[in-house]
Amino acid sequence: MPKMKTKSGAKKRFKVTATGKIKSAQAGKRHGMIKRTKKFIRDARGTTVLSDPDTKIVKKYMPYAR
Repeated sequence: MPKMKTKSGAKKRFKVTATGKIKSAQAGKRHGMIKRTKKFIRDARGTTVLSDPDTKIVKKYMPYAR
């Protein structure tokens, strides 16, 4: 059997935690910061854990990172 392919975009953008959750950067912070509220900018610092439905999708993209 040949090896399964990983999505190279996914392996650059997501990390798998020790418990199997998916960690990613916060969305919505690339541009347009003037129109965002100060509270949004503060709350969107750092990383976040994806929801369960999104985790299921991303794990299909990275079959060896489980």
